Amino acid sequence: MSTSAPPSNRFERRRAETRRALIRAARRILAETGDTSASIQAIAERADVGFGSFYNHFESKTELFEAAVVDALEEYGQSFDERLAGIDDPAELVAAGFRLSARMADSHPELMQVLRRRGLGHIHSDNGLARRALRDLEVGMASGRFTAVDPAVALSALGGTLLSLVELRFARPDLDGDEAALNLAEMVLRMLGVPPDEAHEVARRPLPDSA
Repeated sequence: MSTSAPPSNRFERRRAETRRALIRAARRILAETGDTSASIQAIAERADVGFGSFYNHFESKTELFEAAVVDALEEYGQSFDERLAGIDDPAELVAAGFRLSARMADSHPELMQVLRRRGLGHIHSDNGLARRALRDLEVGMASGRFTAVDPAVALSALGGTLLSLVELRFARPDLDGDEAALNLAEMVLRMLGVPPDEAHEVARRPLPDSA
């Protein structure tokens, strides 16, 4: 069977790669400085694509940077799907999420810098970790694992605490990130209604092995 693709497929692959290159360039800019004032020409050069290619994919820099944030948040969420697929307990999922986030500040610094700079505006978005966290909160409330409150309010508390942890990891690299994540995870579980002794135990369960 021939491995050559029809021209239209090759075109679409190249088009998709150009879009990906622009998004990668925007992600790097967001991670490094958070400054979105770079010119389209500078972004195109950084992506190693032609200036005219930009408008084949995005109407404005605002649209590009928003796509870059969504891309980073979805990668963030997918990393949790891969690592935590075998965990059914909503409390353990919440705790593990905090602990993995603290470690990803070291293993995925670009991604976590984007989250640090732009995550607040996406706490209630329909992509990335937000929709996954909302799902776990709703399951926990429905099962009685968590205290029943407005899930959106619980998500605000959870997301704000997580972003504070990410900020702490970058602002205070001298602190023990794992210990900070453990303590915050335990506090959040208690806030969600998990009994103190159980919250302490759940927050310290072994994390799944890396893929």
